[in-house]
Amino acid sequence: MKSRSQDQSLSDSRELDRSYDPLTGNPPSKPNKKTIKQRFLKLLPCYRSGSSSSSCQKSSSDDAELTTTCYRPEGLDRLVEQTSFNKKELQVLYRGFKNECPSGVVNEETFKNIYSQFFPQGDSSMYAHFLFEAFDTNNNGSVSFEDFVISLSIILRGSITDKLNWAFNLYDLNKDGCITREEMTAIMHSIYDMMGKYTYPNMRDNAPKDHVDNFFQKMDKNNDGVVTIEEFLETCQKDENIMQSMHMFDNVI
Repeated sequence: MKSRSQDQSLSDSRELDRSYDPLTGNPPSKPNKKTIKQRFLKLLPCYRSGSSSSSCQKSSSDDAELTTTCYRPEGLDRLVEQTSFNKKELQVLYRGFKNECPSGVVNEETFKNIYSQFFPQGDSSMYAHFLFEAFDTNNNGSVSFEDFVISLSIILRGSITDKLNWAFNLYDLNKDGCITREEMTAIMHSIYDMMGKYTYPNMRDNAPKDHVDNFFQKMDKNNDGVVTIEEFLETCQKDENIMQSMHMFDNVI
């Protein structure tokens, strides 16, 4: 008999598999906003299950307690200017960040360990590696709170162009300004490894290659074997399904 946690993992996998993005080419659907919101909030340190989660959520509903107990990062006013978060939201995020990472920074191993908890049915280590490098904007092997909230602000509340630029940077593994078939193949295999074998419908062995072929057929306008940022933006902005997916996480916090 499957446990409740196993059922939830299967449910989350199915929900993610039904969503659409320019990478996977999955068909559009009407996602359950509550499920998406709950799953994404779990990726934020201060919303994870456990004592830190209940403490943080409780303080969120009590402004007075929030003011007196939340950490206040240095340069808070600057982060308000750099992101779409207000001071109160940054305080909540920072306290949760410090609860999980007392040193004030996250290294790749810790990032992978946190991320793996949300995809227990597969191996998320490679995709988490790619995601970590996208968050590590200074390329110094660690993600600071500033790195975290600046990227999070783009993902959640950035303009369509900002979100697409961030996604392109994620897929451009060597950061040379273009996406190759090798890079996209590595990304696709990491996603399928992360999803594991409990997805529905079951994934075919040649599915990663099919998705890569579909991606380049759509994006590589001049057939030179690489996708530039210009090609990526032009194609995505003309695709209604991709545009809908860009709004998926709007206003989740």
